[in-house]
Amino acid sequence: MTTRRQRNLLKGQSVAEGLTAEGGEITAQQADWRSFFRVFFRHRLAAIGLLMVLAVFLFCFIGPLFYQTEQVKTDLFNQTKPPSSAHPLGTDSLGFDLLGRLMLGGQASLQVGLASAFLATIFGSFWGAIAGYVGGVVDSIMMRIVDMFLAIPTLILLLVVAAMFRPNLLTMILIIASLSWLVPARLVRGEALKLREREYVRATRQMGGGGWRIVLRHIVPNSIGVIVVNATFQVADAILILAVVSFLGLGLPPPAASWGGILSNGLNYLYSGYWWLIYPVGLAIVITVVSFNFIGDALRDSLDVRLKDR
Repeated sequence: MTTRRQRNLLKGQSVAEGLTAEGGEITAQQADWRSFFRVFFRHRLAAIGLLMVLAVFLFCFIGPLFYQTEQVKTDLFNQTKPPSSAHPLGTDSLGFDLLGRLMLGGQASLQVGLASAFLATIFGSFWGAIAGYVGGVVDSIMMRIVDMFLAIPTLILLLVVAAMFRPNLLTMILIIASLSWLVPARLVRGEALKLREREYVRATRQMGGGGWRIVLRHIVPNSIGVIVVNATFQVADAILILAVVSFLGLGLPPPAASWGGILSNGLNYLYSGYWWLIYPVGLAIVITVVSFNFIGDALRDSLDVRLKDR
């Protein structure tokens, strides 16, 4: 026969330092939205970063609806033209309008960044949650696998895998995700080691709750702060990884475009005075990555209960 307190614990109310007199749901990890936004927007750089990310999305996905350019057929008669009224950011070495190319490349970079970060976060979170909750030999084996992959230089492993498979949008997402789940796995595993000793987890076990229920209903949801913050940084890292791979010539093949590929082509003209082939795309990469990092920093503070009361 279950007690009232055990039922409350299983509903997730025991995450708090204690229950309110009315049985309220003010918990340590389920912060109220008003406090969340207050702490988040206290970071002015995060607010600017959020606006910049929104602007980048509008530029890449809405911009082509209003500024339509040819991005498939080359135009060798308009190679490396400087910015003009016809081409606001000039043209590249194949005659493509560079402004339209930035939009197309941004679509690929953001899609790869978001999708690979999502897959890596989901897989890594469950891997770490299972390892941390089960513990013992299972935890040792699972985390040694993580350590083994972390010991291999990421760039070398990435280049080897990228060279083995024909690059396209889907394969690049899967390749980057397969190398990015290690960090969230370690972070969530650390949270799971602490959460498995909580009172509500013990109550669930005493009432016959299985391991999967505990992982899905308690360990992962109560690690959401760490997961969300890390996912934000994962997006920025994935965009950089795609840029590096494309810069080295193993990115998306033509006519597809990515910011790293555009930058790689532009560096061939670094000392020729064709600044429009380098600086706009470099600025786009820096703005996007830094903006996601600003957002991640603010999310970390907003979801950290210890910082909310300062």
